[in-house]
This record gives sequence, C-alpha cells and structure tokens, in this order.
Amino acid sequence: MSEKIKKVSVICAKGTLEDVYASLVMTNGARMEGIEANIFFTFFGLDAITKKKMNKLHTATVGNPSMAMPGGLPFPTLLGILPGVEAGVSAMMRKEMEKLDIPPVEEFLDMIHASGAKMYGCKLAVDMFKLKREDLYDDLDGILTIGEFYEKAGGGQIIFT
Repeated sequence: MSEKIKKVSVICAKGTLEDVYASLVMTNGARMEGIEANIFFTFFGLDAITKKKMNKLHTATVGNPSMAMPGGLPFPTLLGILPGVEAGVSAMMRKEMEKLDIPPVEEFLDMIHASGAKMYGCKLAVDMFKLKREDLYDDLDGILTIGEFYEKAGGGQIIFT
C-alpha cells in the first residue's frame, strides 16, 4: 500500500499559457484532494503573477512539436513567426478553455489562494527582471529565496513544470 501524498510544491518556471495552466491545475487539484500545496513562480513563470502579463499569456507556436492544425494536421513551425499567428492561436486556446469553464489566470489564482494554497515568487527572478512587490499578484504569500522555498516544501513532493 502506497503512502498518501500529504504535501506538494509546484515550481512554475515557464510563462506560456499551457505551462502556467499546468501549474495552476496541479496546485488546485492538490488542494481539492486535501493536499497541502505551495506554488513557486520563477523565471518566466513570474508572468503568471505579474499584473500586467497574467491575463495576456500566449501559447508557444514556434518549436512546439505538439502544435496541430484543425483536423490534426501538423502545424508548420514557420507559420508561428507570421504576425498575428501566435496571438490567434492563444485566443483560440483561451476560448476553448472558457468553454470548459476554466477561469482566467487571475481568477484561478484567487481560487487557489482561497483554497489555502501558498503562492511565492522567486527572489532571484524578481530581482533579475527588476520587478517590485506591487507589480505582482496582490495575494502572493511572499518572495522567497530558493532555500526558503525548500524549507516551505520540506517533507513534500516537488513538481517542476
């Protein structure tokens, strides 16, 4: 019999729509299962908690081997460099998510916060991108060094997205 997971810490390091949502869904899912959860936003994952960017995330169209056109045809990577293609694909992705009642990033963060999950920004990345606390999601639980994050994650599973 395997031991039940009691605590997870998700590291969100990428800022694409699909990567941010993977982190948010996994964190929210943990809380819905009664699992203690932390989420740590670092490097481009900070876009998920940066007020000016959080609701304007894009889907990667260049270099995404899983990208497909309607009907399942492979998406020619070169199309992704054309003006408006990435924005159009991102808008289509948001529309499909909306049909499934998946909330926008800021609303999803509010839900996760209300569930009791803890959310942290990475001090190194915040400093590197010259962000200030007021640039970030209001209900962020703090800006931590990686060592401080590991202390918070102690005794639990770490999931890197």
